[in-house]
Amino acid sequence: MGIIIGATVLMPIRKAAKEVNYLRDGRAPIPLSDATSRVMSANRGKDTGPEIALRKALWAAGLRGFRVNLKDLPGRPDIVFTKRRLAIFVHGCFWHRCPICQTCTPKSHERFWAEKFERNVSRDARNLDELKTQGWRTIVVWECELKDDIDGIVRRIGRDIRRDPNEWEVGEDVR
Repeated sequence: MGIIIGATVLMPIRKAAKEVNYLRDGRAPIPLSDATSRVMSANRGKDTGPEIALRKALWAAGLRGFRVNLKDLPGRPDIVFTKRRLAIFVHGCFWHRCPICQTCTPKSHERFWAEKFERNVSRDARNLDELKTQGWRTIVVWECELKDDIDGIVRRIGRDIRRDPNEWEVGEDVR
């Protein structure tokens, strides 16, 4: 039996003569193993490894003046060049369902994961559409692309930043 605090339920989990309390809000199933719990707890929403790697590469290439996780924009883009109206999202392949590397779905709680991934993908599309409607150009960079060719991605972003604003199409999706 858990303790209810507002909409949050504190669930004690028995572990080899040691009780561990997880803060549960009902959105995700209780992890089946301690290892799974540790891995899932380590996932971050911002300042992920791929984001930091891209920011460092942009900085090293002299592409400065960007803002990070701008709250005023739909989806809180990871990197934003406000003067150039360019929003960049760095998507993790697993969480955002990369079309390039076709990541797998966890075997346990399959229905939960299918629904979660579907919500993530539809939210991503909705955020991109809202940004385009507001006149922003967008770039989605996948984690696997960064691993394969971070220099090429930085060149692509640099080319786009240096383009004459008169050549832009409103809501353009930069590829």
